[in-house]
Amino acid sequence: MRYFLPAFLLLATLCQAKPLFHITLDPAIAPKGGSGRLFVLMAKGIKNRERITTSFTPGATWFAAMEFENIAPGQVIEFNPDLQSYPKPFSEAPAGEWEFMALLDPNHSFASGGQDAGDLYSSVIAVADWNPATAAPIALSISKVTPPRPASKVVDGVELVEFTSPMLTAFWGRPIVMQAGIVLPPSYAKHKKTSYPVCYRVHGFGGTHRAAWTQGENIRKQIDDGKYLEMVHVFLNASFPTGHHVFADSVNNGPWGAALTQEFIPFLEKKYRLVPNPGARFLTGHSSGGWSTLWLQVAYPDFFGGTWPTAPDPVDFHSFTGIDATPSSPQFAYQKLDGKPVWLVRQAGKDVGSMNDFVRQEEVAGPVGGQMASFDWVFSPKGPDGRPLKLFNRATGEQNPEVQQYWIRYDIRRVVEENWDRLGPKLRGKIRLVVGSADTFHLEEAAKLFCGFLTSKGREDACEIVPDRDHSNLYQPYDSYKEGLALRIDQEMQHQYSRYLGKSKRR
Repeated sequence: MRYFLPAFLLLATLCQAKPLFHITLDPAIAPKGGSGRLFVLMAKGIKNRERITTSFTPGATWFAAMEFENIAPGQVIEFNPDLQSYPKPFSEAPAGEWEFMALLDPNHSFASGGQDAGDLYSSVIAVADWNPATAAPIALSISKVTPPRPASKVVDGVELVEFTSPMLTAFWGRPIVMQAGIVLPPSYAKHKKTSYPVCYRVHGFGGTHRAAWTQGENIRKQIDDGKYLEMVHVFLNASFPTGHHVFADSVNNGPWGAALTQEFIPFLEKKYRLVPNPGARFLTGHSSGGWSTLWLQVAYPDFFGGTWPTAPDPVDFHSFTGIDATPSSPQFAYQKLDGKPVWLVRQAGKDVGSMNDFVRQEEVAGPVGGQMASFDWVFSPKGPDGRPLKLFNRATGEQNPEVQQYWIRYDIRRVVEENWDRLGPKLRGKIRLVVGSADTFHLEEAAKLFCGFLTSKGREDACEIVPDRDHSNLYQPYDSYKEGLALRIDQEMQHQYSRYLGKSKRR
């Protein structure tokens, strides 16, 4: 959704405040002009940066945004960075050394992936003694085009598969293509009559299926060395313009779970000689991919044979990254009931970014594609304008009771608990959740609640909370997985598959 200031308000504001930036679009790269979300980014200190980027650390980069349509080539844009900015209006920035860059995001993907292919940007301009109160407008010429990502290197045994989904195409009214990177075991080409088990992998927020090309060579080597199970690894693509669709059926994103299980996987099983049995279908993923793979196992308990989610997004909405998002919860998104802030980001055990910080930054980055917006696109009902309703008011943090009530259908803990008589037997031995006790995004809080419930049902082996590990170092060797978590997960899949084979022989 594009945000435009009413013309009278825009003119009034420009008259009241001296524009700090004059931005032009170089005719050489945009002979027909351009439209999109226009940003000015600034960073403290002169470091001869090639580009200025944003990060999870609040305030590391200041940036401001405005929406523009039909910018003419060579036209001078008067850009006021105080209209919508983070962490503060630029007029409140301290005087000193700063670097500046302009960026035009034509497809509004900045919130989900930052600067990416096709974005137009300027050189970085350094100013040694910049004072927003007295500085003359800074001229920035957008004269560069962000190139596409380098093509994935050719890796033996790694292939791209694209499949046009009839279900998703019908939902969106245009072709929707599902993608995956396929990593084949070294023996695949030789044993043309052999069928293989499969591990479906789902990346985290901001990732894609391209991880198949960076990890595929090592996976094949581990299989060749006899350490990994001889199986096919399918790296699924869960990225979408609205964020991460997590393979959940949604009134906003469409039937991604149904399309995966009823269309894409049957297609893959025929194309790649995959064993078409639940006992040979495994799942694993990290972060949003962890939530995705746990959800798929719970939503389709008879279809998959086990899931290994690591550091999953909130699996119990009593702590949705610190927010009690369950129905009737009076908590605001930005503060606990005791008035303390809801912290979202921590580093080295220290909280460095609050939910308020994170959301304000995301709102400037763009209204579609950011992490919190992505949750709304999956979990929320449609609003009167056809867009998903937001869980909470971005300005005040007040939660919407209607949305709280709707979200319960995606609260994994609630779904499992309320359907335990049916799901309990089907999920026995199929969940192996691992999370660090110091997760960067406090995801262990929800995991502990979910795991506590499983423990109360006699499933103590379903979860592991790894002391002092965070979101990024969870896979590094630890006492319970001395050769790394990836190898342990594969070994547990081997054990699960052996059980399936044993049952098949007994039949």
